[in-house]
Amino acid sequence: MLQAKNLTKTYGEQTALNSLNLTINEGEIFALLGQNGAGKTTTINCFLGFIQPSGGSASINGVSVAENALETKKYLAYIPETVMLYPNLSGIENLEFFSSLAGFSYGKDELSSFLSKAGLQNTAHNQRVGGYSKGMRQKVGIAIAIAKKAKALLLDEPTSGLDPKASNEFSEILRELAQNGTAVLMATHDIFRAKEVANRIGIMKEGNLVSVIDAKDISANELEKLYLQTV
Repeated sequence: MLQAKNLTKTYGEQTALNSLNLTINEGEIFALLGQNGAGKTTTINCFLGFIQPSGGSASINGVSVAENALETKKYLAYIPETVMLYPNLSGIENLEFFSSLAGFSYGKDELSSFLSKAGLQNTAHNQRVGGYSKGMRQKVGIAIAIAKKAKALLLDEPTSGLDPKASNEFSEILRELAQNGTAVLMATHDIFRAKEVANRIGIMKEGNLVSVIDAKDISANELEKLYLQTV
């Protein structure tokens, strides 16, 4: 569903991403670990079409992002560290607006059901988003992905700033999405959350993917040691 082939991005003499090769299948959660500047966000931005690669390619569902950016966005949902929503609109109104931009039209009951599936309590559906916590905003972001029927979900530091309960709830929702066939690419600094939720984990350093590990084959402590040795 998500594929990078020799994906490269340079800025002058600086290499932000160096010949990345990565495949993420339907129903798989892949976590990218690495320090700031390691290339995690650059990778996500190439898949989003926010930046043009200097070499290689990024594709979604077999479609090149660089050549068919609008088509690839049909398959995609993106949740950044801070989900940008309209604070004066309610959760359900935000969901209605963003799903309509993707070409979908839903009734209020359907919209409410998407928010519930994303874990947002019913009492918050019609409240203004300006009063939401970060975790509640993330759940609206997940609901937008569900409403868009996204085949791929890109996440950039999604649990940063969330309390442990909200992080656990978020991880559980990601697992449910993956079980329904969504491919998930998550950039994170959270080693233990990556171990808990991902099927595979990649460690990046200076634009290079230096390790790829099956999460089931390594403990959280071993992963932490490997990460510290790498970076």
